[in-house]
Amino acid sequence: MPTHHETRRLPYTAAQMFDLVADVGSYPKFLPWNSAARIRSRTPVEGGGEMMEADLVISFKVFRERFGSRVTLWPEQNKIDTEYLDGPFKYLKSTWSFRDLPEGGCEVDFFVDFEFRNAILQGIIGMVFNEAMQRIVRAFEARAAELYGSGN
Repeated sequence: MPTHHETRRLPYTAAQMFDLVADVGSYPKFLPWNSAARIRSRTPVEGGGEMMEADLVISFKVFRERFGSRVTLWPEQNKIDTEYLDGPFKYLKSTWSFRDLPEGGCEVDFFVDFEFRNAILQGIIGMVFNEAMQRIVRAFEARAAELYGSGN
């Protein structure tokens, strides 16, 4: 039910931002509320992509939930699709896409749509959802600055 869509222009290349978002195993180092990550499997997919199944542990106030997702990496298209596998959600889908800009830097487009099974957790998240999603996007930006400096 909650959805969030955001487009940002950043001073990094599309490939740099793709690599940063694709590095799911590093999420606990910088993402708010992400306390653990484990890659279950990696499989090549037709078209030059890779499918990864991963578990993330989300800790928020008194809640601590593990969820599994299928992350499909499309490096040729600079796109990452995520689908929900198991855990506390009814459903979850997200998409990241990255596009180099002629003037330098890139445009990052992020979309997420999900709903928790737990009505209490859904209510808590619902109250702070947009702020939470913005914090997550800003965490990726801060990680990019840490890894790549202040820009190209």
